[in-house]
Amino acid sequence: MKIVILDGYTENPGDLSWDAFANLGELRVYDRTPPERVVERTGDAEAVITNKTVITRQILESCPSVKYIGVLATGYNVVDTGAARERGIPVCNIPAYGTAAVGQFAIGLLLELCLHIGRHDDAVHRGRWERNADWCFWDYPLIELAGKTMGIIGFGRIGQVTGGIARAMGMRVLACDPVRRQDGNPGDAAYVSLEALYARSDVIVLHCPLFSDTEGLINRKSIAQMKDGVIIINNSRGPLIVEQDLAEALNAGKVYGAGLDVVSVEPIRGDNPLLTAKNCIITPHISWASRESRQRLMDIAVENLAAFIRGNPLNMVN
Repeated sequence: MKIVILDGYTENPGDLSWDAFANLGELRVYDRTPPERVVERTGDAEAVITNKTVITRQILESCPSVKYIGVLATGYNVVDTGAARERGIPVCNIPAYGTAAVGQFAIGLLLELCLHIGRHDDAVHRGRWERNADWCFWDYPLIELAGKTMGIIGFGRIGQVTGGIARAMGMRVLACDPVRRQDGNPGDAAYVSLEALYARSDVIVLHCPLFSDTEGLINRKSIAQMKDGVIIINNSRGPLIVEQDLAEALNAGKVYGAGLDVVSVEPIRGDNPLLTAKNCIITPHISWASRESRQRLMDIAVENLAAFIRGNPLNMVN
C-alpha cells in the first residue's frame, strides 16, 4: 500500500518515529503541503493522512487511487466526508488521545492567570527583586482557588479531568452538558443549567465541541449574566467566543482574565482584538501537543490504518 502523510510536522517535528506507518506500506512524509500541491503529492497513494491539509471533492476526483483517509486529529472538518462516502472512502479520526494533556493545560492557563508566575519570573530575571526595598513584591493580585466555583461547559472526558483537578484544589465544580454522563466518575460535580452556571461560577471553562448552537456561546449577552471578575478559560474551539465582546469585557473589568489556547482564525491574525485586551493569556493551540499525547495520537492513527487494511476500519466518521 502507498501511504502519503501530507502535513506531519506538528504531529512529529522529529521527536517521534514514522516507522510504524512505514511498516504498513510504501511511505512518503511531507512536513507541510500547500493547497496547490495536494493532488501532486497525493498522486497514486491509496492511503492519505492529513492533519490540517484540506481534502476536497475536487482533490478526490483528481486522485482516484485514494481508498482511505486518516486524520491526525479529533476534528475532521478539513475533509469533505460526504464526497469521501460517495466514493466508498472511509475517513477515520483520533477520537481520544489528549484527554489528560488538555485538562492539564486548562488548569495551567487558570493558574497562570491567578498567579502570573511567568511575568514574576521575568521581573526577577530583569533585576527587580535584587533592587527591591522589601523582601518580596507582586505586580498582580494573587488569587487562591480553594473555595471558589468552577463551571465547566461540556463535561465529557476532558471536562471531567479538568473538574477532578479543580476539586483536588478545593474548588466546587458545576457542569453543563446535554448528556448527564455517568462514565469517568464525575464525583461531586453538580449538573446545572447554562444560566445557573453563568451566574454561580467564579471560573468558566469551555470543553464543548463547536456546533451551530455553541458557536458564539460566550458573547456580550452571556457575559452580562456572569459574576463580575469572572475568569474564562478556552482550550476547546476558538469560535465558541465572540472575541470582540470578550475583549471589551476584559478591558472594562467585567471579566477579570481570560486564558485561551484557541482563537477564531488560526494562526492568529494581527487584528484580533484579544491581542491588546487586558489580562488575556493566549497560547498557540498547544494543549494537545505533549510528547506523550502525540505518541498516543500516532499509535491510534497507525492502528486505524492497520484496521482498514485488515478490512475492519476503526473510528470512522463518515
